[in-house]
Amino acid sequence: MPMLGYLRSVPILLGHPAHLLRQYPRGALRDDLLAGITVGLVLLPQALAFSLLAGLPPVMGLYAAIVASMVGALWGSSSHLHSGPTNTASIITLSVLLPIAAPGTPEFVAAAGLIAVMAGAIRVLMGLARLGLLVNFVSDSVAVGFTAGAGLLIMSNQIEPLLRIDLPPGAGLLETLLGAARQLGTAHLPSLLIGLATIVIISLWPRVTRQVPAVLVGVTAVGLASYLLGLEGRGVAVLGALPAGLPPLASLPLFNLELIGHLANGALALAIIGLVEAVAIARAVASHSRQRLDSNQEFIGQGLANIAAGFFSGYPCSGSFNRSALSYQAGAKTALGNVFSGLFVLAATFVLAPLIAHLPRAVLAGALAITAWSMVDLSAMRRLWRGDPGDALIMSVTLVATLLLPLQFAILIGVLMSLGYYLLRTSAPRVVAVLPDADFKHWAPHNGRPQCPQLAVVDILGDLYFGAVNHVEETLNEILAATPGQRFLLLRMHSVQHIDISGIRMLENLRQQLRERGGELYFTRVREPVQERMRATGFVEQLNSGQVLDEDSAIDTLFYRVIDPAVCVYECERRAFLECHSLPKRTLEGAGAPPIPLLPLEARPVPTIAPTELWAALHGTAPPLVVDVREPREFRNGHIPGATLLPLPALLSEPATLPRERRLVLVCRSGRRSTRAAALLAAQGYSNLSVLAGGLLAWEAQNLLTALGDGPDQLEHALAPVSARAPRR
Repeated sequence: MPMLGYLRSVPILLGHPAHLLRQYPRGALRDDLLAGITVGLVLLPQALAFSLLAGLPPVMGLYAAIVASMVGALWGSSSHLHSGPTNTASIITLSVLLPIAAPGTPEFVAAAGLIAVMAGAIRVLMGLARLGLLVNFVSDSVAVGFTAGAGLLIMSNQIEPLLRIDLPPGAGLLETLLGAARQLGTAHLPSLLIGLATIVIISLWPRVTRQVPAVLVGVTAVGLASYLLGLEGRGVAVLGALPAGLPPLASLPLFNLELIGHLANGALALAIIGLVEAVAIARAVASHSRQRLDSNQEFIGQGLANIAAGFFSGYPCSGSFNRSALSYQAGAKTALGNVFSGLFVLAATFVLAPLIAHLPRAVLAGALAITAWSMVDLSAMRRLWRGDPGDALIMSVTLVATLLLPLQFAILIGVLMSLGYYLLRTSAPRVVAVLPDADFKHWAPHNGRPQCPQLAVVDILGDLYFGAVNHVEETLNEILAATPGQRFLLLRMHSVQHIDISGIRMLENLRQQLRERGGELYFTRVREPVQERMRATGFVEQLNSGQVLDEDSAIDTLFYRVIDPAVCVYECERRAFLECHSLPKRTLEGAGAPPIPLLPLEARPVPTIAPTELWAALHGTAPPLVVDVREPREFRNGHIPGATLLPLPALLSEPATLPRERRLVLVCRSGRRSTRAAALLAAQGYSNLSVLAGGLLAWEAQNLLTALGDGPDQLEHALAPVSARAPRR
């Protein structure tokens, strides 16, 4: 879309909430309100836990939950996608910010708000530029590997609050595991028991009922038990007092270019992974709700949600699968259900703030640990491992990189590997020589079956662009080299969706090679976009009218009009095509004698005469004797006036009795049989020989006269007079 179109679309996209309210269905308010309360009950403890996971104060999670859930719902396209703090966004935020500032410091908090605004701005720009399709380039193997790695990292990050030990800020996976092993003897037993109890309740509660969220039950039950047992007085760490009120505007370093430069890569990673996550979740829920989605509008909604969260003291957010699925299961009819979930959390911060202050950190750590384990999709990993080796490698490398490298680099490595693998596959499309199957109904790879010695039929299963043409050309040359006599090539192009100028040049070079071998290049099933590019580049003008063939009649046309039947009759014992079965295979044997072996073509060149030269010679004072070595039925269909018929089988079976004092011009359909006949006669002592260059095909191409007969002529020792008409041009 032109830039003017983008600008005109801005007010329409930003007016999405008004459109939502105008189209709001009657009777949906009650369902949306109940669904919003249900989702809000899960959102509240998750917001607290995920903010701790990101190394941020719990109140930032609440602010992000309130703002992002409402803005994302009002400006997104999905009725059920719930935006707010998530595992993935939290751990990426922590990974990006750790090299910049220590968790909990004012610099760390300010950078979290700034990167939310930056990531949101990138998403909005991508949505306005209609780049929703770009999320398709992040493969499932990257998503599965990264999600599994992030889940394991999240679990490792809960070791410190569960054991209440001290680990260095920003410790990696190995450092965390080694540090925990060294301090295992100093672990705080009440904190560990609280965390384990939370994990057990959340794991077992779905067996009791799924009507009440397991996370809510686990956090509430264990938190209440801790309060009643007075475990806070026994050293159990709690969240502490939370400020109650509306999300305040944050003072962000919007003009700190140095900090923006440090955050740029991380913001891009947050934007891309967040979009992939959100759009994938929206599509998964839409597959059940049957709602049509607009990926570009979803980019807008996710971007504005992050910008608002950053400015209102929150941090980066994305779409949550469990909250989105819960919104659909709870009966939400429109996106206002998610708006009500944010309003519920806002109200809860006023009412429940005193109780939340006494919630143990180990409870939230246990909830995060069990949630993180659900991110490790073992079933999907097994499917990828059993599937394509390339996808399995990408998943494995992304998983390892996620565990060992900063997350933004792990994401970048996975995406680059996916793109590289895609380019590798498209740059090496399958080029397969095919033959008819046993029933002669379908084409199938030849799989070692003997091919036609004259015609190769090849499927090109991919696009002909600059990255693929070298592979395609080399493979075609290998196919032709495997059967050296093949001069004709039929390319089946039904799988070629695109061709560029490099592909056109490759076809031009291939055609030139075939023509130098005395053959030609033919096409079938060429798609219209490819034909249009061929016309635009002038390639079609180089072709003859009969080189682009109909799929149903292509072989029939080539068999009866192009390839040399003598090769089929005298040299080839294969029956590659159905048409081959209509031709006899000549044995050329005498009475009681074994078959006479076919003689190979002579390596030395045989003198040739052009059709126009032969025409002139036939009208001269000493016309040559034209000897036609084709089959009788071919001769009857047309021959040079005055020619004598001497079929090649007769010449192979017994010595020739042609006049040795006359100049002999040997003729066949294309020149191959006559060349063989010339070699035979030369071996018998005939010296004044020449071959009609191009055979009867070349003679007819010059519009020269041909004669028709009811039966084969008898051998004559003198050339009958021929018409004095000049060649027709």
